[in-house]
Amino acid sequence: MELRPLGRSALRLPPIMFGANVFGWTADEAMSHRLLDALVDAGLTAIDTADVYSAWVPGHQGGESESVIGRWLKQRGGRDRVVLATKVGMKMGSGDQGLSRAWIMREVEASLKRLQTDYIDLYQAHRDDPTTPLDETLGAFAQLIEQGKVRAIGASNYTAARLQEALDTSERCGLPRFESLQPLYNLMERRGFEDELQPLCLRENVGVISYYALAAGFLTGKYRSEADLSKSPRGANLKKYLDARGDRVLGALDMVSARLGVTPAQVAIAWVIARPAMTAPIASATNLEQFADIVKAASLRLDAEAVAQLDEASA
Repeated sequence: MELRPLGRSALRLPPIMFGANVFGWTADEAMSHRLLDALVDAGLTAIDTADVYSAWVPGHQGGESESVIGRWLKQRGGRDRVVLATKVGMKMGSGDQGLSRAWIMREVEASLKRLQTDYIDLYQAHRDDPTTPLDETLGAFAQLIEQGKVRAIGASNYTAARLQEALDTSERCGLPRFESLQPLYNLMERRGFEDELQPLCLRENVGVISYYALAAGFLTGKYRSEADLSKSPRGANLKKYLDARGDRVLGALDMVSARLGVTPAQVAIAWVIARPAMTAPIASATNLEQFADIVKAASLRLDAEAVAQLDEASA
C-alpha cells in the first residue's frame, strides 16, 4: 500500500484514512472489530476518531468509538501496526469542551485510557476555540509531545485565517505546529477548501485528511430522491444535495463508473485522493461490503477524461 507523508511530521498514511465515527453507532462492536481486522489486512492502517464520537446518540456521552478501538487493540495487540488519530475540543456529554490547557490535559488522559494505548499518533484540535489563546493550546500540545503521549498535532475545521495564525504562532513561539488540516471536502463541497485552505496547505506543506469524502453517503448514488432519504440515519442531512447540481454530479459519477467498471463510491473517493494538497481523505463503512469499495478506491487512478468530467459537473 502506498504511504504518503503527513505534512512535515514523521507520520505516513495510506491513501485513505478510515473514519471510525461509525464505531459504536451505526456499526456495532462486533462489526467494528471485523472492520478493524479488515483494515489491517488491506493495509489501510490509519484510523480517525474523536473523543466526542458518538455523544449525539441518545444515552451516549462521547468516547464510545475510542472505547471500541481500545478493546480491539487489547484483544489483537500490534499497536504499532496502526496510525491512530483522535481529536479534542467538541462538546462532550458532560458539557465540557474547548481547547484550554486544562481541558486538553484532562481529556488526553481519558482518550488514552479509552484507546488502551500510551500514545496518540495524531492529536487534533476538533474545531477552533476563539476563547483560548493559540499559544495556550499549542503549548499544551507541545507538552504532550515532550511527554511522548502525542507524536504530531493537527487542526480540524479551521478557517484559512486561523490556520495561518496558528502556524505563525508556532513559528514565533518555538512551538510544534499543526501538521495536518481536516476540512470538509468532496465533489459536492469544494469551494470551502479550494478557495483559501488548499493554497495555504500547499504553501506551508500542511497535510490534508478531508472528511465526508462521500458526502455522508450521497455520492454512493443511493440517494436520488426524497423517498431515498429514509435509507440511513444520515439521510435527513442529504436533502440539500437533491438539486440540479447534485443530479449533474451523480450523472457524471454514473458515466465514469460505468466506463471504468467500478462503483460511483470508488470514483468519488479516487477523485478526492488525486486532488492537490490531499494526503488521505477519510471514508467510513458500516459493513464489509462497503469496506471492499473503499479498499478498491485506494488503488483506483482516474484518467484525465474522468477527472475533467467530474470537475465540470461539480464546478
